[in-house]
Amino acid sequence: MSRKGNCLDNAVMENFFGLLKSELLYLQQFQSMEHFKQELVEYLDYYNNHRIKAKLKGLPPAIYRQQALLAS
Repeated sequence: MSRKGNCLDNAVMENFFGLLKSELLYLQQFQSMEHFKQELVEYLDYYNNHRIKAKLKGLPPAIYRQQALLAS
């Protein structure tokens, strides 16, 4: 739960939900809840394992995390 009066607490999640809406929800119509769930699982896999992020030295988040753990 966010602390009162600190707008930065939710910034990461707000950014993620903005990406989720613009990259998944607004681009297609879902035939059923199961179709939505399947697309969401695929998007989360892409977001964590395949999406290249410049701030993470050009690596997907999961690979960057693995390398950071091995380095410590």
